[in-house]
Amino acid sequence: MIGITGGSGSGKTSFIRNIRKVFSEEEVCIVSQDDYYVPREQQKKDERGEINFDLPESIDEKALQEDIEKLIKGQTISRDEYTFNNEKKESRKLTIKPAPIIIVEGIFVLYFEGVKSKLDLKVFLHAKEILKIIRRINRDREERNYPIDDVLYRYQYHVLPTFEKYILPCKEDAHIVINNNESFENGLDVFIGFLKQKVEALKVDF
Repeated sequence: MIGITGGSGSGKTSFIRNIRKVFSEEEVCIVSQDDYYVPREQQKKDERGEINFDLPESIDEKALQEDIEKLIKGQTISRDEYTFNNEKKESRKLTIKPAPIIIVEGIFVLYFEGVKSKLDLKVFLHAKEILKIIRRINRDREERNYPIDDVLYRYQYHVLPTFEKYILPCKEDAHIVINNNESFENGLDVFIGFLKQKVEALKVDF
């Protein structure tokens, strides 16, 4: 059980994407916290009436924990992909099969005690704040169809306060911290090498 976390824009999605290229679903299964947002009508709003998707309660922690427990027991789980309210993207039905290695990724995976307690390895991706802002702007405009004013407002009043209060303190609990200011390639290579060894060791018993 491996947890991968870090602030918004730290590179978690790209890091996970590179892992998917190397390992099959039979070797490594990946669960994304982003697919466990509670319905929009249940989300909390800030003083301006904007929904704050960056609070721990914006995630269905119970459902996430239950699905992780099912995977540990060898059961397949099914989940609707969350599309971040992007009308241009059609939601898919995700089917996640158990594997010798289970990776859970998301900003709160080290904050949620029910998830954290199950992790054998905790990884924290770190990047300078200005780089995270730039990456967030580019991602939210291109992938999620958010206007730049909205992105900047959310970063200042939602993303940054959440990072400082809930996520950054979890860095102290991480076994591995990977800096992604210029690139995470070296850290990724070491991590993939570790996973390959674990996959081979666990295949026999899985």
